[in-house]
Order: sequence, then structure tokens, then C-alpha cells
Amino acid sequence: MKPPKASELLTWYDAHARRLPWRALPGELSDPYAVWLSEIMLQQTTVATVGPYFQKFLLKWPTVGDLAAADIDEVMHAWAGLGYYSRARNLHACAKQVATDHGGIFPDDEEGLAALPGIGPYTAAAVASIAFDRQAVVVDGNVERVIARIFDIREALPGAKKPIKEMTATLTPKIRPGDFAQAMMDLGATICTPRRPSCDRCPWTKSCKARKAGDQETLPVKAPKKVKPTRKGAAFWAVRKDGAVLIRKRVPKGLLGGMMEVPSTEWVEESRDETEHLAQAPLAKAKWKKRIGEVRHTFTHFHLVLELYEASISLKTKADGEWVLPEDLGDHALPTVMKKVVALALQDENENAGPLFKATRRK
Repeated sequence: MKPPKASELLTWYDAHARRLPWRALPGELSDPYAVWLSEIMLQQTTVATVGPYFQKFLLKWPTVGDLAAADIDEVMHAWAGLGYYSRARNLHACAKQVATDHGGIFPDDEEGLAALPGIGPYTAAAVASIAFDRQAVVVDGNVERVIARIFDIREALPGAKKPIKEMTATLTPKIRPGDFAQAMMDLGATICTPRRPSCDRCPWTKSCKARKAGDQETLPVKAPKKVKPTRKGAAFWAVRKDGAVLIRKRVPKGLLGGMMEVPSTEWVEESRDETEHLAQAPLAKAKWKKRIGEVRHTFTHFHLVLELYEASISLKTKADGEWVLPEDLGDHALPTVMKKVVALALQDENENAGPLFKATRRK
């Protein structure tokens, strides 16, 4: 069986490369800012999802200096819906450091890139390779799948990461390493897919040991997934007499840090009764009424179930947060789970929805 050659993959890439908004066209130089921005957005997020966000960011902040000068709340709002919000905070911190300490120019090697906020070994390698054509070993999920199949690596992930990276290093060329890295990603995304790979169209089909064995779809082997626990909590929909609702900013660190929320309790695995929920309500003296229905959302490591309580609040009531009309909530950085809370609160179609919720929706 002949060994795979980088030249074979690059020839295939020249004919079949995906057109992506952050990818330089043939003959053009890559924009390090665009490459870095896309790589941060693509962490644990699909290309289809990232595309519109990337274009919106680039239109709003065309350079790393523009992003560095932006208000963090504005950045968080633009990021809302992409998830993993610590990435947005690190994105802004990294932009500021590049603008302040590096004159708006990204370091061009892995070591310099890895010293920046939010850039780990993979992202450092990807940016160094794609933006600066450094001979860096770039291994994402697509590359793991390709290499595990080509070399028939049967050790389960994450243990297989080391041998996969070692074998990727043996293939990474000195010439056009950035194109090679992107070609590997494209091969995994379009040909060497998790299910029903198109082996007959693969440039390395004659070099693939897993295909020869006839069990390419079983690789890479993954360790059994852990059962996700379910956490529970409550959210509080406080509506003032003028129709404005109370929202507040979450603490900067931790899950959804720095995002806006409909005030909620701690999210815990233990069941809590209404008395325990109301002990954490934002306005202790308000007459809270439990809403029929619940909000369900899944994060990376757990499922979440939120009960919803409503209350009508006097205009004179002071609260820790902001009063916002429902039609203006889109101007604030609400994460997806909180958008679900709002949707439940404003669900006119639900026959159990009280007049309090109907009053907040403007005609």
C-alpha cells in the first residue's frame, strides 16, 4: 500500500477547495485578523453557523484595532447565539493586547500566538499555518478522523490524539503548509465524513488502511459519552406598570459570564421547592406567581430546566439591573437560554398565559 503524499492532497485541494468568507482566494495573501477571528468562532461551532457571525463582525470591526476599541458589551451582544461566551471575552482581550502590545500586528509564529488570551495550541498552530504559512501541525476534529482512518489508528480518543498528531506531522509539508492544513479540514468535512465517507472521491483512497480493512466508518474510536446531569432553577419575569421588564448582567466569569439575563436562581442538580426558589428572587417583596410551562436548554456538560415566575412591579420599585421594554430586548446580549425564557414569557398562544404577559407585547 503506497504512503499518502501531501502533493496528492494539495492537487485535490486546488480543484475542490471550499469558498469560505475568511479564506483567501488563490493568489491572495491571508488576512491574519480574519483567520484568527474565524478560528475562535469555529471552536465547537459549525462552519454554517459561523459564516453570518463572521461577516457581521468583519463589517462592524474591519480590523483588530477596531475590535480592540469596541465596548465589551457590544462585542458580547454581537456574539450572542454562538455560545461558549468565554470565547467572546477572550476575543476582545486578545484584540486589545494585539493592538496595544503588538501595534495591531499578530505574532507570526506559534509561540507568540499562544501567548495571547484565548489562543491555545490548536488555534496557535492554525493561525501560524494558515495566516503565515508556517510549518505547524494543525489537528482539528476533521483531521483526527482523516488521520485515524488513513493510518488505521484504533486507540480511542482522547488517548489517540498524540499518535494522530505525530502522524499528521509526518505529512505536513514545508511548502504550502497553510493550504495543506485547510485541505485536511476540507477533506474531512466533505469527503472523509463521519458517516458514509465518499472514499471513491478521496485523493488518498489507495493509501487508506481503514478503507482497505473495510471498516473506515468505525474510526476514530471515541470513548463512551458521559451521561449529562440535569440542573434546575427558576427565572423571574418582573414586569413594571409601563411594560418594561427587568434584566441584569451576569458576573464576568463563569458560564454565560458578562451576558444579560432574566434574573434567575443558581442552577443546581438538587430539586428545590417554590419557597427555596423565591428566596433568591430579585425583588423579595413582589407577589411572584409561578408560570405554567418550563424552559429546557442543553449546555456542553449539563441539561437545564428552568421554572418561570412572574410579578407585576410598581414604577417606583428600585432593582439591581435594567428595565427594558420587550421590543428592545434584542438590543441586549441575551444568550439563547434567556431568549427561550423571554419566548415563554411572551407566549400569547398559550391559553394559560396571564394578562400580565399579553400586556408586554406591543401591537
